[in-house]
Amino acid sequence: MAKRKKAPKGYRSPGSRPKGPRAAGGAGGGDMMAQIQALQDEMAKQQAALAQETVEASVGGGMVKVVATGQQDIVSIAIQPEVVDPDDVEMLEDLILSAVTEALDLSRKLAEERMGGLTAGLGLPPGLI
Repeated sequence: MAKRKKAPKGYRSPGSRPKGPRAAGGAGGGDMMAQIQALQDEMAKQQAALAQETVEASVGGGMVKVVATGQQDIVSIAIQPEVVDPDDVEMLEDLILSAVTEALDLSRKLAEERMGGLTAGLGLPPGLI
């Protein structure tokens, strides 16, 4: 018969670990749930506020302007008439693409600023919430 190794001091086998609400954080488990609920409520408020905030990107010396909300929705595109050249549609396409890309980047940064402060103390990986 093979010899059994002695378990390290303080080791508990999986079947002997405590179960129930006290095992997952003690009496403070309810406090954690309250904190999570408060965080969710605040995040919902911030997301609603982001839907009302806008950012504007301008390219080509103001020839093309794009406005987006803090939730990455494009709400308007303004194109100056003098940039519309039927012989150079590619330039207009490039300007529009650049303006939309910049507006979405600004919108994401705005959202990160507003939402980042809420989750900073939780130690969660970026983008999880």
